[in-house]
Amino acid sequence: MSESTLDPRPVSASVTTMTEFVLPTHANALGSVFGGQIMAWMDLCGAICAQRHTGRVVITAGVDELSFERPIKVGQVVRLSARVTATFRTSLELHVVAEGEDAVTGEIWPCVSAFLTFVAVDEALRPAGVRPVQMVTEGDRRYAVEASERRAHRLAKRRAVG
Repeated sequence: MSESTLDPRPVSASVTTMTEFVLPTHANALGSVFGGQIMAWMDLCGAICAQRHTGRVVITAGVDELSFERPIKVGQVVRLSARVTATFRTSLELHVVAEGEDAVTGEIWPCVSAFLTFVAVDEALRPAGVRPVQMVTEGDRRYAVEASERRAHRLAKRRAVG
């Protein structure tokens, strides 16, 4: 990747949205979408966003805590969105949100959200440089400060375990 491809890119350039229709194959015995299916869609949405930002293949490095708020049932819609919150030397953090939607009534509700970390890799699958994220709004700057705090916590936790 050339130096010019490491120029900062605004958050808006890589925001990713996905929509999934919940079918019986996605659901448990109670008719609610499997939590693991939601997590897989979140990982996919996040990976697309991260690859758009970095211009590289990315590998999922971590997912922060997930707490499901409300189920999504068969016949309803899952709306996913991902945005870059911060970039580091070879990694980036994204905020991924999954919402439920009843397409008939128009009701939308929170299902789950999480911060995902991805590592960019080169052709030899070695960690590769990540372009900075351009902070345009106050919200962008707030996300970046909080992301740095979360990263410091994750790294301290890894050192304590390791």
